[in-house]
Amino acid sequence: MCGIVAYIGNREAYPVIIKGLKRLEYRGYDSAGIALMDGEINVYKCKGKVSDLEEHIGSKNINGTIGIGHTRWATHGVPNDVNAHPHSSESGNLVMIHNGIIENYGTLKKELSRLGYTFESDTDTEVLVYLIDHIQQKENIDLVEAVRLALNEVAGAYAIVVMEKQHPDILVAAKKGSPMVIGIGKDEYFVASDASPIIEYTKNVVYLEEEEIAVLERNKELKIITIKNKKITPYIQELELHLEAIEKGGFDHFMLKEIFEQPRSILDSMRGRINIEKGTIQLGGIQEYLEKIKNAERIIIIGCGTSWHAGLVAEYLIEDLARVPVEVEYASEFRYRNPIISEKDVVIAISQSGETADTLAAIELAKSKGATIFGVCNVAGSSIARASHAGAYTHAGPEIGVASTKAFTAQVTVLTLIALSLAQHKGTITKSRFHQILNELALVPNMVERVLQNNEQIEYIASIFKDARNFLYLGRGYSFPVALEGALKLKEISYIHAEGYPAAEMKHGPIALIDEEMPVVVIATKGGNYEKVVSNIQEVKARKGTIIAVVTEGDVQVKEMADYVIEVPEVDDALIPLVSVIPLQLLSYHIAVMRGCNVDQPRNLAKSVTVE
Repeated sequence: MCGIVAYIGNREAYPVIIKGLKRLEYRGYDSAGIALMDGEINVYKCKGKVSDLEEHIGSKNINGTIGIGHTRWATHGVPNDVNAHPHSSESGNLVMIHNGIIENYGTLKKELSRLGYTFESDTDTEVLVYLIDHIQQKENIDLVEAVRLALNEVAGAYAIVVMEKQHPDILVAAKKGSPMVIGIGKDEYFVASDASPIIEYTKNVVYLEEEEIAVLERNKELKIITIKNKKITPYIQELELHLEAIEKGGFDHFMLKEIFEQPRSILDSMRGRINIEKGTIQLGGIQEYLEKIKNAERIIIIGCGTSWHAGLVAEYLIEDLARVPVEVEYASEFRYRNPIISEKDVVIAISQSGETADTLAAIELAKSKGATIFGVCNVAGSSIARASHAGAYTHAGPEIGVASTKAFTAQVTVLTLIALSLAQHKGTITKSRFHQILNELALVPNMVERVLQNNEQIEYIASIFKDARNFLYLGRGYSFPVALEGALKLKEISYIHAEGYPAAEMKHGPIALIDEEMPVVVIATKGGNYEKVVSNIQEVKARKGTIIAVVTEGDVQVKEMADYVIEVPEVDDALIPLVSVIPLQLLSYHIAVMRGCNVDQPRNLAKSVTVE
């Protein structure tokens, strides 16, 4: 999940790499490092953030037009100066950065130790750069061939960039299971984990495929081979990303910016896909497989974290509207329990980044059993997009904050369109209900705008509960996944323990926790379960619990019982998650800020989980 940046060309490498690392810091921020070639290879690295690295470098030599940089999310070895990347070979001729996990590093390390090598760090990365150097010296071959042979001996995931002291005009990059994009400028190349460090310099990019090696030489065309030594013609694409999309735009944090972007991101997720006048939904990626999905015996939805919660919303939507059995699985568990899958199943894989390692592994398992894979992700050209038979992009735009916000509502929007389209083609929804939901869905961006106007009120509520040690979130029906998502957001960024529960399950255990010190957030909007939720609120009040209620505008009954109330517009039950999750995002954000937490970079987390 680390972030990698590299540059070779005519401009000074240091400013390019440092700026790129700052843009990739959402991928990991335990430690950071950079290596620059200026006759010698100068390596600077330290525990901490990229700003700590800048301070550490100070007035040291930062000259050089070739270099590599890294910001780390620790897997092997604790975050410290020694384990920080880049890592050098024992000879000092090679230096390397790495994202991923080398699973057989232990075996390789034992063999290299037997041959007399000694290691400084606890990382798997150092083992790989030693292996490359060993093969190069033993076989007397060039760097490209040494990298190729070494990668045939490793198991696991990697995105690597290697720089060689003896040949200062070449970088070698390779990937398997971890994302890597190459930017092509005029007589220069850029390498990064995603496009954000590149967009400022060029829009022409190549996304490396699995087990491909890129050779970047000064004043030469990009060369790509596979680890089996097959030549590949680079496929150059034009980036759709814009620089302003990855800047804060006047907001204090990316998370707050992304919360406030949701009216637009939800609209963009629907744009060109719905026609209100004609009452139609057009999902290009789904059309070819519509019959397969319509006739599926069941739909399996896989995801992790927030994407799993979006999948739970989709379960309610698809079963309610389209009457198809749905199972929602944690991707991280799915592949390890020997699941029963057949060619009659459709798997919907949800991932913001499109690079989630557990979800990718689950996709490959399902494909091997003959299932049809439908991907829902946000990043064009991502691994999940390429691994799926068909799919739909959410078009939410870049999400830099580690805690996902606009990605969730964009995913739910697309999944709602899928459920509605499927229901219409199966004939399981009346015309009037279909048009009602479709018309209200088109109005959701405006509804979200109205909810965001409650920001100051939500900030005030946050000030009251910022020192709470525990929270309970309750919801029924479509609001249950929202309760889970609200609890997750609070845990992720404020480090307050929080749990989401179906409201009716409260009395089966969690009610024992309720007292005057326990804030209870209840999604109590008008709908089919309203009276039941009111009863659950009364049970909490009877035990002196403090209620923060999310209610429908104009509600009277819950207002009389709740201690604090946040209103949202009235909307069909099926669309409640899109409006009710917004105040929970804001509540978490303001509590975290008041507690002095790093909202965009919460401890121990990274945005794109590309390791298992």
